[in-house]
Amino acid sequence: MIATTPQLLARLAAVGLLGVVVQTAFISQLPIAGANADLSPLLVMAIGLLCGSLTGGCFGFGVGLLADVVSLQTLGVSSLVLLGVGYGAGRLREARDPEGTLVPIAVGAAATLAFGIGFALLQFLLGVDAPVSWALLRQLLATLVINTLLALPVYALVRRCLQPALPEDPRRRRRRAYTTGGLSPLSRGMEIRR
Repeated sequence: MIATTPQLLARLAAVGLLGVVVQTAFISQLPIAGANADLSPLLVMAIGLLCGSLTGGCFGFGVGLLADVVSLQTLGVSSLVLLGVGYGAGRLREARDPEGTLVPIAVGAAATLAFGIGFALLQFLLGVDAPVSWALLRQLLATLVINTLLALPVYALVRRCLQPALPEDPRRRRRRAYTTGGLSPLSRGMEIRR
């Protein structure tokens, strides 16, 4: 878990507000292969991977609530599902500390799939009249493919926006110091013997 500073909170609020506005005004109006990209789970996944589980869960709840209000959907459904997505991405960061290039792609695909299935399941349980057919599955799979392709650019953009406000992680600093060659206790012993 990282310490949330006022600068980080301001940047998170700006990223969330801008993401919901861009999703509602622009992205949702561009159908690709019969489906639309959904930036909400990608933004929440990126925040969870960068900031941890508590920040990811809170950010997911806020983005979901704002998206529900803006799109006039059942209030709280997206919030609940995105809260779980952000918490899950943050727990992955805290438990495994993934650093690979393909991690945002895999986690973005998992976040999109979890959001799509969770949202449909909650709508069904609430009794919202929605047609359940193969078209829904096809649309979910098309959205999954589109979001998987967008996961890495969205992660990189969010990381760039938050980078000045994120404190350096001491676990990564230690690991990086050992790979540079100059600070390893083993290499120091080798220099003394020479």
